[in-house]
Formats: sequence, C-alpha cells, structure tokens
Amino acid sequence: MRTQVGIVGAGPAGLFLAHLLARQGIEAVVLEARSRAYVEGRVRAGVLEAGTIDTLNNLGLGERMMREGLVDNGLDMRFKGRTIHLDLPGLTGRGVRIYGQQEVVKDLIAARLTAGSPLVFEAKVDRIEGLESGRPRVHYTHDGIEKVLDCDLVAGCDGFHGVSRGAVPDGVIETYTRSYDFAWLGVLAKAAPIADMTYSNHDRGFALCSRRSMSISRLYLQVPASDAPENWSDARFWDELHMRMFDEGRSEIREGEIFQRDVAQLRSYIAHPMQYGNLFLAGDAVHIVPPAGAKGLNMAVADVRVLARAMVGYFATGARAGLDRYSADCIDRVWKTIRFSVSLTDLLHKFDHYSPFQRGMQMAELDHIAGSEAARKVIAEQYVNLSNVAD
Repeated sequence: MRTQVGIVGAGPAGLFLAHLLARQGIEAVVLEARSRAYVEGRVRAGVLEAGTIDTLNNLGLGERMMREGLVDNGLDMRFKGRTIHLDLPGLTGRGVRIYGQQEVVKDLIAARLTAGSPLVFEAKVDRIEGLESGRPRVHYTHDGIEKVLDCDLVAGCDGFHGVSRGAVPDGVIETYTRSYDFAWLGVLAKAAPIADMTYSNHDRGFALCSRRSMSISRLYLQVPASDAPENWSDARFWDELHMRMFDEGRSEIREGEIFQRDVAQLRSYIAHPMQYGNLFLAGDAVHIVPPAGAKGLNMAVADVRVLARAMVGYFATGARAGLDRYSADCIDRVWKTIRFSVSLTDLLHKFDHYSPFQRGMQMAELDHIAGSEAARKVIAEQYVNLSNVAD
C-alpha cells in the first residue's frame, strides 16, 4: 500500500491523529497489532480534560460522550478524617467529563470504519526502515502475509512496548524514568459511586473512588508492586476501602459485585526527542504518567493535535518547520503535565521509606491546601486543562 501517513497503533493517539488528518484531506493508514475486540476492551482511565472534550466535539464525534459521559465538577482529597473539596467550575470555570477511554476508542474506530478509511487490525509491524529518506517503509504481517506500507511520514502511536521507538538508532533518544515500589489494585464494581472523584491519604495507604457510570464504580487501593489481584477477596477489598476512605460506619461507599480486577504498576517516563527523521512519536510511546492526575489520554490527544497541525502544514506547503519543531513544541507541556501527576502521587500516597518528619510534611501540605483557596485553585487548574494546547 501507499499512503501519506502511516500510523502505527490504534489507541487514542493513533486514532485521534487519523481523524485530525482526514478532516484536512490527508490520507493515512492505521496499523494495529491487536484485534478490534482487544483494543475496544482495554479498560483505562476516563477523565477527559476540556481540550480533549473540545477535540472530540470539533471532530463531530462527541455526541455519545456528551450524552452518556458524566460531568464531574468536584474533586475531593481526604486525610486524617478531613475532606478537601475542590469546586472545579467555581475555581476554574470548567469541570471534566467521565467517559471511559475504551468508549472514546470505540467511537473513533466506528467513525473511521464507517467512513471507509483504512484501519487494519491484527497487523503486526515487524520493522520500520528508511526513516531518514523521503519514503519510509513500514513492514508488517497481516493474515500470515508479509506486507509493506510506503508512506511519506510515520507516526509511532503504539505505546511503551511498541516497535516504533525501537526503530530509532541507539543514542538518539534520551530517557528519564522514575519507578515506584507500589502499584494500584483497581476494581470495577456494580455499585453506585460516591458523589465526587475522591482521593484519600490514609496511614494504611492511598485509596481512590471514581466512577464509570451512575451504577458502576471504579475503585483503587495502593498495594505492594508484587501484589496480585487474586490475593484480594471481595470482603478484604471492601474492608480496606472503607477504612482508607475514613468510612468507619460503612454507610457512604456502596458495595456491589466486583466484576473486574487488575493491578497497574506506577512509573514516570519521558523519552526525548519525540521524533527521528520522518518518524514522529506520540502518546505512551514517549511518555508514561502516574495515574493520579488522570493525564495519559489527555496528553496523547495534545501530542497529536500538535503533530497533525505540523503534518497539515507540510503537505500543504512542503515546509518542514512545524515537523522539525514538533518535539520542542511538546516537551515543556509533557514535563509540566508529568510534574503535576508526580506531585499528586507524592502528596497522596504512603511511602514506606518516609521518615516521621516526611510524613508530617505531607500532612502539613494537605492541611495548607485545605485552608487556602489559592492552593486549591492551582490544583484545579492543572486538573481540568493542563494537557491542552492552543490551536
């Protein structure tokens, strides 16, 4: 096949990019190693910032999100039995919307297939070559047949473990990493959620209550990195959640059938530059963010908005200025967004290596936020729209 842009990966970054390009009449082929069912079934966080909401609506693909997504106007943080409430619209003029990443992906896939635009599932990319030439080639296998996609530009949107970043020669990309010695045990439960997204810093560890709908709760507990979902019976999970959320009377958090469990390892990761020759990396391929800030999907959308603009300019005029500064246009935003998520992680989790002094400082910071509208506004502004980019 021959196309203008070869997109590796049908996650949010690749799919949003394909739609942004198609709106400007630019051809793209999306290659995804997994099946459609697998891609649409991947459960990820679903807190959409203002910029992501606007992008989906501007593409004409936000109807189901606006109809079924939940408006979230509050963010709570608990400590020592107290609750800090952040009134997001009151502090920033905007809220966020709860709409699962897998639902966003379903909408993007359905729209692309309805339009008859190329989206090939179970197409495993084996290698990418010619990145320094004007005609990169993406070699992939589909239905047991080795095939080649010729293109002008390649977008690597295939995540942390994908092949795209690995196509860059050694020594070109510098990486920055921070790992954590704990993880998040996450469950989906058939139970009505509490009113607002609520984080809790308890002496036994972090907890989070969020929602996927008015009848489905998404709940998390901080656990050791070596822990496994099967170690947690329903009773053990609910007992620990009530305790960490300071719900001593067990009257606030509704219990229900737990129908999915997973453990997510936490890390921070940045790879820079985000490009090499005619390869441009976006989303999880070049940055991983701790989940406390709910920024992963929003960062990917911000990346491809910058990238789409640069590609449109290139195909319209032949000028590479936008393409050549893609990394420079993204990197400050990436660092700031990850800084926010890391700071929330540091503020809200129990660290075994913390001294009593460090634990006391953590509580003092939460106490300061509770008493300062300015401090709450700083957090709220970053929570609702930190990943956005100007058009």
